[in-house]
Amino acid sequence: MLTRALAGEAAAFGMLVRTHQRSVYSLALRMLSDRHEAEDLAQEVFLGLHRNLSSVESPAHLAFWLRRVTLNRAIDRLRREPRQTVPLEDASSLVIDATEQRDPLLQRRLRALLGQLPPAPRAVLLLRYQEDLNPNEIARTLNMSINTVKSHLKRSLATLRERIGDGANPGAGKTELGCLPDEAG
Repeated sequence: MLTRALAGEAAAFGMLVRTHQRSVYSLALRMLSDRHEAEDLAQEVFLGLHRNLSSVESPAHLAFWLRRVTLNRAIDRLRREPRQTVPLEDASSLVIDATEQRDPLLQRRLRALLGQLPPAPRAVLLLRYQEDLNPNEIARTLNMSINTVKSHLKRSLATLRERIGDGANPGAGKTELGCLPDEAG
């Protein structure tokens, strides 16, 4: 499909967009916490892909390129237009990890807390737990050092764990905290 799109076949490019639109939109929505802005950002990303398609070398490079551009543009928007984040109440189809099947209220709280993190740590957590990338891949995608990625993971998980504990019922915190990983990678 990529080869046909590179050859200029419009239908093949449309298939590329349909194949990757959910992932791009999901990352944008998790970063921006606004459906309309996420749609706009996804559209910008795919327009950029159309303009830069000749630089894409393989399907793996395409996925990398889309993640990187989506997150960089989202981070740029958040830095330009700081806003108070709101929980993504209706985003139940987007999953950070498997906790949603176990405790939907905890999953909703995690989504809200994730939205409160600064842009770079939020991007690191999304790539780790939504996109299932390892720290080396995250470092490459976000153009960060591996130590910065690990630091963001460790501090962000500790922050989330602490904030979940603050909102938990007495005695319930230990069970709920089990959904967050202990190690940063």
